[in-house]
Amino acid sequence: MKPGIHPEYRPVVFRDRAADFAFLTRSTATSDRTVEWEDGNTYPVIDVEISSASHPFYTGTQRVLDTAGRVERFERRYGLGRGRQ
Repeated sequence: MKPGIHPEYRPVVFRDRAADFAFLTRSTATSDRTVEWEDGNTYPVIDVEISSASHPFYTGTQRVLDTAGRVERFERRYGLGRGRQ
């Protein structure tokens, strides 16, 4: 790698406020805000909207979707009603 052209790679805390979950990892992402971590050190913190703690795929929970509306829209579009063959 060429020296001086790459961003600094350092420890950063990513925090999912919706799930009250945070994890420390290394990243080139930057932030003006900081947080004191469990080890007593202060690290930059980046708030994220979704993480493995709040994503339905990882948590095993599903969100309720409007499946009835989708089925009705499909039936209107293609003209197939229930019970018709």
